[in-house]
Amino acid sequence: MKVAVSWSGGKESCLACYKALLQGHDVSFLLNFTSFEKRSMFHNLRDELIEIQSQAIEIPLIQHKTTMNTYEKEFKSALKKFKEMGIEGIVFGDIHEIPKHEGWVDKMCKEIDLISLKPLWKNDPQEVLQDFIDSGFKATVIKIKDDKLNEEFLGRELNTQFIEDLQKYDDKISICGEFGEYHTYVTDGPLFKRNIKILNGNKIFKYGYWHLDITKFEIHSR
Repeated sequence: MKVAVSWSGGKESCLACYKALLQGHDVSFLLNFTSFEKRSMFHNLRDELIEIQSQAIEIPLIQHKTTMNTYEKEFKSALKKFKEMGIEGIVFGDIHEIPKHEGWVDKMCKEIDLISLKPLWKNDPQEVLQDFIDSGFKATVIKIKDDKLNEEFLGRELNTQFIEDLQKYDDKISICGEFGEYHTYVTDGPLFKRNIKILNGNKIFKYGYWHLDITKFEIHSR
């Protein structure tokens, strides 16, 4: 099936893309939504960081400008354009339903006559995180919710030690950060033809979240 991937730059969308390819789907595009401040929605990554992932993976990127107020309208508009381009389905990294978000992606796809594909759906969150690491992906924590996790998690690489440290917060968080406890930026892995190296980032606190604002990076051939 010819598909596009709803792409945030983080671990779940990346792993879902990888799973879709393993299932034999033709991943033709990455779809990302960005603000008029040239930052990705939700993860708050600079636009060029998403663009460089697309280059490293060698899958074309389509970015749509939006605001929180126009997000649903722009999302539907993007799906309509994909339908016109021959796309048959959209891949999402959702694991479980999020409050006030129940069935939203399925509803949007159904309205445009597209299939919603969720390769990680109903999987155990810890197994998803371990699968991401075991598959050979590399990612850095670029955003954390201050009332859920210690600031020291910012900038850490996802690995087995990271999982062990997260387990100490089991009563406060979802280990995959499904409710916004933390977000990641993927820099390498089996999807990548080239890898990304983060050279510099500034720590910023804004609206209850710590952000790693990546200001300098390089892309390397293997």
